[in-house]
Amino acid sequence: MKRIFVCIMMVLLSALTAQAQESVEPSVEKQKLELAKKEEVIRQETVRLKVLKKEVEEDIAKYSGLLQQIEKSLQQVEETGNKRLRHVAKAYEAMAPEDAATRLGGLDNGTAVQILLKMESKKAGLVIGMMDSKKATLLTKEIAKLKL
Repeated sequence: MKRIFVCIMMVLLSALTAQAQESVEPSVEKQKLELAKKEEVIRQETVRLKVLKKEVEEDIAKYSGLLQQIEKSLQQVEETGNKRLRHVAKAYEAMAPEDAATRLGGLDNGTAVQILLKMESKKAGLVIGMMDSKKATLLTKEIAKLKL
């Protein structure tokens, strides 16, 4: 009886094991396929990101070059403006202080301040001294506000 029971148990155990393997195998295969698909998606995304990174780096290099060109052009424009302003300041220095004061008094404050700043300080002082007191005060305040 015991042998029969053991044999029956062995048959049942074999059947259950076979059934378990049959139900696990498709699940494992399905998981392998899903994992392979996910790995492929990740691989493709990695390739796409590498391409994007290269494009971004190229754009950065391109725009950095353009920025340098723009900065150089702005510096040249500023230098040209400074040369012209120095030339105008020398012309005002050559004038009699009364004439320079009259002419500078007719200019807008920003231009007058820039010219005065380019003049020798002694000559600029003489010109400011000959100006209308309100205009001289205003220009002096503007000069004092500037961060040189």
